[in-house]
Amino acid sequence: MGVMIPYWRLSGYYFFYFAFVGAFSPYFALYLQSVGSSAAQIAVLMSLMSMMRMVAPTLWGWLADRLGVRTPIVRLSGLLSLVGFSGFLVMDDYAGMFVSMAVLSFFWSAALPLVETLTFAHLEGQASRYGNIRAWGSVGFILAVLGLGYLLDDLPVRMLLWIIVGVLAGILSCALVIPEALRPRSVSPPVALMQILRRGEVRSLLLACFFMSAAHGALYVFYSLHLVDHGYSKAVVGWMWTLGVLAEIAVFMYMPQLLKAFSLRTLLVWSFVAAVVRFAAIGWGGDALILLVLAQLLHGATFGACHAAAVAAVNRWFGTQHQARGQALYGSISFGAGGMLGGLISGYTWEGIGAAWTFTLGSVFAFLGLLVMLRGWPRGIDEGSGPA
Repeated sequence: MGVMIPYWRLSGYYFFYFAFVGAFSPYFALYLQSVGSSAAQIAVLMSLMSMMRMVAPTLWGWLADRLGVRTPIVRLSGLLSLVGFSGFLVMDDYAGMFVSMAVLSFFWSAALPLVETLTFAHLEGQASRYGNIRAWGSVGFILAVLGLGYLLDDLPVRMLLWIIVGVLAGILSCALVIPEALRPRSVSPPVALMQILRRGEVRSLLLACFFMSAAHGALYVFYSLHLVDHGYSKAVVGWMWTLGVLAEIAVFMYMPQLLKAFSLRTLLVWSFVAAVVRFAAIGWGGDALILLVLAQLLHGATFGACHAAAVAAVNRWFGTQHQARGQALYGSISFGAGGMLGGLISGYTWEGIGAAWTFTLGSVFAFLGLLVMLRGWPRGIDEGSGPA
């Protein structure tokens, strides 16, 4: 990496950010269940993260573009995320947990689109190396999810709260040392944001990613409970999440080669095909470990390739003038609105129609996203590999 790229500071932020995801997403539903929350309450609380991602990234992205700086918002996000989560240490009633989750979600969800923008700005001219930096986030996720899988087999599940507090402190520490990046000078005339959003391939990407995140809703809320219900230990739960992220790391590390071999559109289309297969396999193959293993390996496509290609497309299409808002809009529509829809629906279908049909709904969402991609982004339209 070039000496001007703050490689380890950016990598450290991704490491702790996704270590939080690795501690929170697979195991926090188990904690909520341990304090007496119902499936519907768990779905609502966990979906608050997605709900806030509909609003917060766009608000903070607009503010960052308006002020011309991003690091102060990233640092404020780290501090207030820690403050919000600390409420779980003193409250376990539903109302109190709802407030704590809302505060945590609003500020935590603000940071990643801005850090993505900072990373691409620091990597100006070397954007294909994004995957090498982002891969450290996957490493953080693996260490958290695998380590906690073993620890929570022997320790009270409440210890999860203190571990997450430590991880959030790590996020704040890294946020304090990430340097601001100069905005690259645009080589093309300014384009209005609405003019970009009127392009068919842009709208299709955002809508398709909405469906992809909705397809993952049951996975992020109930996958660990699904495995435990089928008799697997928490250590096995940790290993299953780890397998998915190992596949994700492999995709991120080889993304420069993939972007040379395939167009962004092609990578996205095949990621949706993989998602259709994956979620049906999880839903109906709960007793077949080998099928669950193969399904988790498809995470490299359904999240890794999809996210990397989508971020690269947003980086290409929204230019320097609207970069923060573009990444925030992508996060709000996909991880925000899509994730909220998938999570909430799964909360009400889990006890009604069962796990198998709930995950099958994920396959349906992925299929809808595939149709949107095929119809809305015709072959040959702006299919260039990698970000411009």
